[in-house]
Amino acid sequence: MALVAIFLLGMGNFAMLQAVRKSGHPMLRRSPWFVHQLGGRVTLVTDFMLLLTAMLFAAQGGQWSAWLYAGYTAVNAFGVWLILTRRV
Repeated sequence: MALVAIFLLGMGNFAMLQAVRKSGHPMLRRSPWFVHQLGGRVTLVTDFMLLLTAMLFAAQGGQWSAWLYAGYTAVNAFGVWLILTRRV
């Protein structure tokens, strides 16, 4: 069950990241050089590595990883909300 929850949260995280990338927010142009490497896909790779790590921990019986990843998703959603509503 934890694997399914983490996977669904991961899909949401990727969707939120894509929404931020396509938003054209001025903050994106001021990001450090390493964010723009590979056309901005470094953030996608980082997010994938977090997803993979959480799923591997869950597969080994670490149910806590689902709660940690849910917390990460909540913080990520708050940040995306701030960016998309132009509050930052």
